[in-house]
Amino acid sequence: MADDPRIAQLAAMPESVRAPLAAFAGAKPPAPTWFDAALADRPERRMILVEGANIELLTWGEIGKPGLLLLHGNGAHADWWSFIAPMLAKDYRVAAMSWSGMGGSDWRQTYTGAMFAQEIFAAMAAAELEADGQKPIVIGHSFGGFPLMYCAARHPERLRAAILLDSSVQPPDKRWKGPPPRGPANRVYASLEEALGRFRLAPPQGCENLYIADYIARTSLKPAPLEDGSGQGWTWKFDPQMWGKFAMEDLGGLLKDMTCPVALMWGERSGLMGEETLAYMLSQVPPATRLVAIPDADHHVMIDQPLAFIGAVRGLLAAWEI
Repeated sequence: MADDPRIAQLAAMPESVRAPLAAFAGAKPPAPTWFDAALADRPERRMILVEGANIELLTWGEIGKPGLLLLHGNGAHADWWSFIAPMLAKDYRVAAMSWSGMGGSDWRQTYTGAMFAQEIFAAMAAAELEADGQKPIVIGHSFGGFPLMYCAARHPERLRAAILLDSSVQPPDKRWKGPPPRGPANRVYASLEEALGRFRLAPPQGCENLYIADYIARTSLKPAPLEDGSGQGWTWKFDPQMWGKFAMEDLGGLLKDMTCPVALMWGERSGLMGEETLAYMLSQVPPATRLVAIPDADHHVMIDQPLAFIGAVRGLLAAWEI
């Protein structure tokens, strides 16, 4: 790993990218009123059992309103949506889940696209997203869009529509193979301040809304014994070996096979959605696919432009006449 060029590339990046929260020394950055109000609208939290694993489920809004399920990306968790979901819960029954191997959910021995699809459908049922008589709409960010593609291709009758949010599918000869291998355990930091100071977005990018980064970082950590046995520290929640235990069918084939209504949404500055990638994806998806680019946003659209993202989602939902 010492010769991995990605390590040298990261080291050459400014501290605002490598460690955006370090300067706050564990303190919370100031946040706008809308953000604090959204977090004050706390979800119902529970675990649901899916094929032997407890899956973390958060819900907002009244049962009987149109259903909306939010799926996070690689290494993330359901609380990535906790400042977004309340802004949609007035009109929708909103749910967010943590994939197995991430967030508060259990880890598995192996992970597959089909298993993640089971977690999606179990979350839909437990959150009662079909109580209004319609199938739910599902939004998947980044990696979260991959199991969503599987559902849209293999089980389209179970979705009202799918929104793929900066879910990059590169041409076959440049297809992403997942992150580099990690050790058997995540590092344990001696203090919350140290752990927060090591947080960064992946793939690396700048972040202007540091109050969001701070909230995400805090909810990404859990207590853990220090490696020397001297007390308690903090470590990341995700399974560091997930990608070594993950298998899924070809994403390009799934893009072609999606038959429910689909939208592609991405950040205009996203390094994962360049011209070549977009051209490839557009050559594969159904002709009726809706396209929405969010200005002044990188890969993590809901962090970079949360209010613009919410507006764009509302526009898509209205277009689908829910």
